[in-house]
Amino acid sequence: MGKTIRLTMAQAVAHFLKAQMTVVDGRKVPIFAGVWAIFGHGNVAGMGEALYQVRGELPTLRAHNEQGMAHAAIAFAKASFRQRVMACTTSIGPGALNMVTAAGVAHVNRLPVLFLPGDVFANRIPDPVLQQIEDFGDGTVSVNDAFRCVSRYFDRITRPEQIIPALKRAMQVLTDPVDCGPVTLSLCQDVQAEAYDYPASLFAEKVWTQRRPRPDSGELAAAIETLRKAEKPLIIAGGGVLYSQATAELKAFAGLHGIPVAVTQAGKSALPDDHPLCMGSIGVTGTSAANAFAEEADVILAVGTRMQDFTTGSWALFKHDGLKMIGLNTVAFDAAKHDSQPLVADAREALTLLSEALGGWKAPASMEAAAKARKTAWMAAANSATAPTNAALPSDAQVIGAVQRTIGGENSVLVCAAGGLPGELHKLWQARKPGGYHMEYGFSCMGYEIAGALGVKLARPEADVVVMVGDGSYMMMNSELSTSIMLGRKLTVVVLDNRGYGCINRLQMGTGGANFNNLLKDAMIEAMPDIDFRAHAESMGAVAVKVSSIADLETAIQQSKGNDRTSVIVIDTDPLVTTQEGGHWWDVAVPEVSPRAEVNKAREAYVKARSAQSLG
Repeated sequence: MGKTIRLTMAQAVAHFLKAQMTVVDGRKVPIFAGVWAIFGHGNVAGMGEALYQVRGELPTLRAHNEQGMAHAAIAFAKASFRQRVMACTTSIGPGALNMVTAAGVAHVNRLPVLFLPGDVFANRIPDPVLQQIEDFGDGTVSVNDAFRCVSRYFDRITRPEQIIPALKRAMQVLTDPVDCGPVTLSLCQDVQAEAYDYPASLFAEKVWTQRRPRPDSGELAAAIETLRKAEKPLIIAGGGVLYSQATAELKAFAGLHGIPVAVTQAGKSALPDDHPLCMGSIGVTGTSAANAFAEEADVILAVGTRMQDFTTGSWALFKHDGLKMIGLNTVAFDAAKHDSQPLVADAREALTLLSEALGGWKAPASMEAAAKARKTAWMAAANSATAPTNAALPSDAQVIGAVQRTIGGENSVLVCAAGGLPGELHKLWQARKPGGYHMEYGFSCMGYEIAGALGVKLARPEADVVVMVGDGSYMMMNSELSTSIMLGRKLTVVVLDNRGYGCINRLQMGTGGANFNNLLKDAMIEAMPDIDFRAHAESMGAVAVKVSSIADLETAIQQSKGNDRTSVIVIDTDPLVTTQEGGHWWDVAVPEVSPRAEVNKAREAYVKARSAQSLG
């Protein structure tokens, strides 16, 4: 029998995590950058004591909100291109459930994070304990079962030795390009404190490297044949390009073969926006240039994207009758969507092999000429939308222009998540380098922005991390402003106050609905709130200012560069104005019958638009 070490189950978790390593830019580093922890009765005695023992090697970070700290962990992984991860531990009950929304964010976006929520007593003697939810028909259920549908791997640890296979399986999922996503190990609180003679080999250093599956020869040959026949090809670049670190290969492939590139929300920054073949965003929030190519494309090479409805215009964007789509993805589930020719492989490997096989083949010269003309026309429209203004209430686009001009350089990372800003930013923000655009739009989770930016700053401490957030999202979650100050991680936060949920109000109007319950002025409230976001941010330790014009906004951003801590700049904006150029129809079901004439008119337009959808 080999050497053993007697530890509690929680101590075993902590010692295992600190022994896991990876290689980033040729340098071996711990794969876990730290553990976010909010302690309660379900984890303070077990995981709390264990983390204290390894605090010099595995940092424990304190947050103010469980969902917020989980968003920070997820954003850290995204900003690290999935090469490094973080863990999160909470007590049972509300502490655990607060992380379920964040688990949904990680699951949708295929991002690794390790959740370690406390759980009820495995021995059940004290049941029901504080915060325990009892299922009247199933004694094995606890609130942590809510994680099952938003975890790529879930396990409940009811005996200390069960953690051995569970930890190994967790690492396999967190580092696998196909299964990658959230892992939940639900730790019964009594078992956290139970000791076991663990094999010393469990705590030996292990180095995890990125797996790069190469394509099947038959799928590769089929993709090459399809591309060679293309007359109007288009590349759609998704987040998988960034996770694969295939940006250089994408740039080389597009340039050598003369194929325009459109980017999804997750894929934006995979190719610099100023590249002549980068047509910008595609789909519902797309540029006129990208969507024009998408409508006429006869072959689409979709790289590292799950082709969701915003990308495809609810599958009504593509108009070519003979369209062939090649789905280049590590995940077969995504590669074969809508009858695509699957090319299941790592993006970097496959793009290299495709380019070698294509040799000197290029798309017709007319494609590059069209790309130049369409990009020029789009940039004129975008520059007009983002130009400075003296309007009393500027548009989101005009605020974006000010932020871009003052702090949108090579070293900046723009962070956003929900509301109207993602659409405007997808169209208008000029991403300079890979990872310079950080948008959580897979789950479009309000409240991600500030917490996510903190995670980005932890991953990229040298970057100017800029948050653009609406008043609605700010109100949902802002507590990690204080965390950023506690940790000495400076953010620049621009709060756009349109006094409600302006994006959904516009959607409500667009589907024929009456203005109702979105803008504060249209809600059934007794008193109109007048929230002083500047004073609120200042009370949490930020340097804060409210400005009244675009010119003042630019001045405030410039001045914020000299601040020694997180800066918050507030500006009132127009809730109704949005960039009209570009874009595409999106399938939002309109009621078949209504007493409102506006709804009936919108329904007629909706039925007509649906006729363009592909059912493949």
